[in-house]
Parts: sequence; structure tokens; C-alpha cells
Amino acid sequence: MYPNLYYLFYDLFGLKIELLKIVQSFGFFVALAFIGASYTLSSEIHRKTQQGFFKPTYKTEKQNGKASILEILVNSFYGFILGFKLPLFFTNFEYVVNNPQETLISTSGNLVIGIITSLSFLLYSLKKAKNHKNSSDSKKQVEIEPQQHVGNIIMLGAVSGILGAKIFHLMENPDEIAGFFNGTNSFFSGLTMYGGLIFAAFTIILYGQKNNLKPKHLIDAAAPSVMLGYAIGRIGCHISGDGDWGVANTLSKPNWLNFLPDWMWAYNYPNNVIGVFGPQLGNSSGIEITNGPCWTGYCTELYPAVFPTAFYEAIICLILFGILWQIRKRISIPGILFSIYLMFNGLERFLIEKIRVNEKVFGLDITQAEIISSFLFALGLFGLFYFKKIHNNAEHES
Repeated sequence: MYPNLYYLFYDLFGLKIELLKIVQSFGFFVALAFIGASYTLSSEIHRKTQQGFFKPTYKTEKQNGKASILEILVNSFYGFILGFKLPLFFTNFEYVVNNPQETLISTSGNLVIGIITSLSFLLYSLKKAKNHKNSSDSKKQVEIEPQQHVGNIIMLGAVSGILGAKIFHLMENPDEIAGFFNGTNSFFSGLTMYGGLIFAAFTIILYGQKNNLKPKHLIDAAAPSVMLGYAIGRIGCHISGDGDWGVANTLSKPNWLNFLPDWMWAYNYPNNVIGVFGPQLGNSSGIEITNGPCWTGYCTELYPAVFPTAFYEAIICLILFGILWQIRKRISIPGILFSIYLMFNGLERFLIEKIRVNEKVFGLDITQAEIISSFLFALGLFGLFYFKKIHNNAEHES
């Protein structure tokens, strides 16, 4: 496994680039997921705009370029953060590259340089504002094409998705709440996919309504991109070994699967990023790595080996993305494609939960993901009939 890109480049190419330790493998693939989702979403919104489903919107903008007081203060704040944290790269480089998240959210930094940089940004912003003081506040109607909203949609989806994923994870693991508030647990560790999906969906729909993007067409446009983004994200889970693996697999690989590598059947996730020993967190059933590379700080592997469920989900969801992408132009009723996505998503996750490590809820032999995935499948099935019915009614009335 490769906790960050340093180990990936070192293992594959023999290169030791210390700065790459900052780039976490999971975060790198999350970034790729956003890029892939942005591209497919932009493509779909552009296609639907050509079909007449989305229309440009207009807003009034000032043309003098004068910054507001809020913009000046925000620039000054950015300057402080830059000056406060940047010196750490020169004074404590080894710690920064090995602990980028802790460095970012810690109170460590150079206060004097932070203040100086903040004042420099503030003076520059004030000088720029003064140069525009006597300029006229002319206004102009600016046309915004529908695909120009993609950046905002992705950003809102990311922020609300991470927030929702964390909330659902804490609901599923209430024992971690205390650790979250006292700072012993990272905000970015422990995220529940369905919490992110639900929060992001509501946020994007509200944004679409506000910006004249018809919700039914918008969710259809987003369906393939969400599936693609999830698949790429799961590749990151597998590459980094972030704990999204399956239960212990001590079964012999069936003869009909002998053409596949053994790790696709059962994998021990050496050098996994969370450094645990067994299928269940905190389990002592693992061992230190004795065969193969051993990364400092991550030198553990699971014992017994487990089902590589993150890898399975990546492959399955890439296939499901391909299906959604192929049928999207053949479906004329808005809302149907998103309903099919919900059914695909629900069925895939429900089945993978049977061999995936997860917390049981309500004292029953059931996981939070199984409950939500069942609901999403039922919602998608309902959507097939609902959207078809209202479409037929609209055609009948016309």
C-alpha cells in the first residue's frame, strides 16, 4: 500500500522525492474523482443546454473592480495563514511532510511573519481599492452559461458531502464524538459515503433551483458523474488501505478464479495508511511486515487477509458508470436516469456490505449502509414509476 505519493514513486520508479509525502494517496484520488466528475457533469450540462433543458442566467456586476471591505479582510487573512504556516517548511520540513494534516490544523507557525504577510496583503488591497476610488460604479448584465455552474456545484457538493459524511460517521460511531471535539480525531478521517451523498444531493438541488437549473434534469446530469467519482475514490481507498476493506477471508480461492491474482481474492493490505493489525480496528490479529517493503510508521499488514472490497467497488462502479453513460441519451423522461442510478447504487452497496467490515446498528445484525442502500433502491424504484407517470400526464394535458 502507498499512504502517500512518496512511497508510490519510490516503489515504482526508485525516486525519493520528500515533498511528495505531503500528497496523501487517498486525497490524490479524491482530487482525481472531482476532476472526472467535473468533466462528465460539464459535458452532460452542455448537452442538455443544447437540447434546451437549461437556459443561461444573468446577473448584474460592477465594472470598476473595486474590492469590498470583506474582500480586503479575507485577503489579509489569507496572507496571515500563508506567512504563519509557510516558514514551517523550512524550519521543520521533515515533520511537515510526514504530518501535513496535523501541521495545517495545528497552532504551530511563525506569528511575526504571519502578521507581516497579513499587513502586506492588507496594504496592497487598500492601495488597489484607493486606485478605484474615483472610478464610476458602472454595472453590466453578465450572461452565465449553465456549464459555468459546474465549479460551484462540485465545490458545494464537496463541502456539504464531507460535512454530511462526517456527521453520519459520528452517528454510526458515537464513541468517537468526544475524540472529534477534543482534537484527537481528524475531521477527514472516518467518513460515511451515504451521509455525503444525501447532504450533497440536497445542496445541489437547492443550488439548481436558485440558478434556473431544472432539478430533474440536473440530477440526471449528475448521476453518471457521481458514480464515476465514487469509483475513482474507491481506488484511493484501496491504494492507501484506509480501512474500507472486507471481513477476513480464509476461504480457498475457487478454481474458476485461478486466472486472477491471489490478492484479488484475499489481501493483507501491507503498509496500510491507518496502521492497524486486523480486519476490525484495534484487533491484535495482525503482524509486522516480514516480506516485502516496510514503510516507516506503516509497517503492518492484516492477518488473516481480507476481501479487498474497495477494489471490488471500484470495478463494479466503473462498469455501472459505463452503463449509465451509454443509456443516458436513450432516456427521454427526466428523472429516470437518476432513479436508475439510485437503484444501481443501493444494490451495489447492499451486496458489498455482506463481506465488508462495518459497525452494526440498533443492536441488530444490520449496518447503517444496508438500511440506507435499501431505502435508496426503493426510492429509485418508486422514481421509475413516479417520473414516468408525471411525464405521461404532462403529455396527455398538452
